[in-house]
Amino acid sequence: MSKQIDSTLADHPVDGARRDFIKQSAAATGAALASGVLLYTGDATAKPIDEPISARQRWGILVDTTKCADGCNDCVTACGKENGWSNVEHDPRPKTDAQWIRTVEIRNKLTGSEHSLPLMCQHCENPPCADVCPTGASFRREDGIVLVDKHICIGCRYCMMACPYKARSFVHEAIENQIPYAPRGKGTVESCTMCVHRVDDDRDPACVEACNHKALVFGDLKDPNSEISKQMRTHTTKELRADLGLNTGVRYKGL
Repeated sequence: MSKQIDSTLADHPVDGARRDFIKQSAAATGAALASGVLLYTGDATAKPIDEPISARQRWGILVDTTKCADGCNDCVTACGKENGWSNVEHDPRPKTDAQWIRTVEIRNKLTGSEHSLPLMCQHCENPPCADVCPTGASFRREDGIVLVDKHICIGCRYCMMACPYKARSFVHEAIENQIPYAPRGKGTVESCTMCVHRVDDDRDPACVEACNHKALVFGDLKDPNSEISKQMRTHTTKELRADLGLNTGVRYKGL
């Protein structure tokens, strides 16, 4: 059973033993945060303090692989530009090996059918990354979005090993020209945040907005009247690695 950790630091305090572990490990690994940048706020407390995160919603994304065009990379480009992790044209930020979303080609060995689809953090209800995190830095908000608290991430990379989707990246170098709503730090792990800053502002994630083929649908999985719920009732959808029982927030149609 994964830890259900709330969205504010006050709601998931680190006990004394963990604080000592953090200090010792941070010193050993040399993890460094960007100077003058509050790394936690941009990720986990994007929603105003007076509007608490609620479990009444479960945010999710439905990917229609039948609409994903071969060679299309619009969702990847949009994510990199929005969150500052890729070397977008005219973007002064350095390029790292980070990749919050990527397109992959999959082939059914039995039928021979092939699909091109975007792969990102699947925002599991039972996230393995949170289960193995020794500091509580990897956590799941009540509305289903899985995030990393970079203030207490020690860069151990256990979460990277635990993620069955290889959806997490490690920041190896110092980052300049930080984006306030998507801060990053050397020595920390990062992944798709489902554009939490946009979600908390009642906007779609950047990848969804950028998809000209309308292959991505974002919405509340708990709302029967939401477009994503309607489509999931009408069409057969699948989880990637459903055998793991993670109950992912990202679902795929057409596989």
